[in-house]
Amino acid sequence: MKAGVVHAKNDIRFEETGTPKPKKGQVKIKVKYTGICGSDVPRVNGDACHFFPNVLGHEFSGTVVETGDGVESLKAGDRVAGVPLVPCMKCEDCLKGDYSLCRHYSFIGSREFGSFAEYVVVPEKNAVKFGEDVSFEQGAFFEPATVALHGLMRLDYKGGKTVAILGGGTIGLFTMQWAKIFGASKVVVFDITPERLELAKKLGADAVVDTREEDYLKKAMDLTGGTGYDYVYETAGNTVTIKMAFGLAANKAGVCLIGTPTRELSFSVAEWENMNRKEFMLTGSWMSYSAPFPGKEWELAAYYFQTGQLKFDDSLIFKKVPLDRIAEAFEMYKVPGTVKGKILVDSEQKEA
Repeated sequence: MKAGVVHAKNDIRFEETGTPKPKKGQVKIKVKYTGICGSDVPRVNGDACHFFPNVLGHEFSGTVVETGDGVESLKAGDRVAGVPLVPCMKCEDCLKGDYSLCRHYSFIGSREFGSFAEYVVVPEKNAVKFGEDVSFEQGAFFEPATVALHGLMRLDYKGGKTVAILGGGTIGLFTMQWAKIFGASKVVVFDITPERLELAKKLGADAVVDTREEDYLKKAMDLTGGTGYDYVYETAGNTVTIKMAFGLAANKAGVCLIGTPTRELSFSVAEWENMNRKEFMLTGSWMSYSAPFPGKEWELAAYYFQTGQLKFDDSLIFKKVPLDRIAEAFEMYKVPGTVKGKILVDSEQKEA
């Protein structure tokens, strides 16, 4: 088969590689779309790749074409979304159902070959079936949608409350929608990009705040009657928005950091003291899994995409790139501000 194979830093090639064969308990998937995740970029353009040669790609959709012995829940022709985590199922965290915290996990698309390829083989439980009413584009967004839902559930989330979403990227916009689906009284999205703020409103945000404006903090607080937000979800992994979360939180609020920081950060005493004075609960979120594996995050993503309550808009996609041009896709990330949304790699489409 053909695949996008990483050989070294800044060296990803479209080339021939071995076609995988499903073993017992595995399924072989003909890949349609794979989203380029932010974590893929340093694995190609930096030094974060675990080994060479490697085939990345973990946000994917496709069709089952072959099943190994013992597979009962899937058959050839099923449309599926890929579940990338392969937990050991034996460590203390796995036995508690905390698969995201597994100490001996593998991961499709980083620690083992992934979906920047024509075919990928995964364990039976790592393929979530979806119906004809759900597109393959949506299927490639299951993974970020479940990351958002897992983050929402890391707090003792209850409807009827005000919610701030810091960051209008893919994860942020899905977190906003989950908050609405589960009954938020008001959800406000914060970002610096007008296009993302407009998309947030289109997808259901009650209000948006452009944090480039000098009076953005007053506007944000006025939207809550001056009390602050009951739940704050930081999805950008940015020093500015992490500090902003502490300022926007209401007394006794819940604050969850979903975004992954990429640089050191420090707080002033006054900034950090927000947590003491407001007595808010602070937690993090990692990946998107619960018991029974892969978890209700994946079950609910399939259900709410099917019903249309979890909305999908083509504006979430920045560009579709054929697999044979995958190197060009990663070049785009070298110019800051170029990529505005998700790049989908199409494993079936070849350059004309």
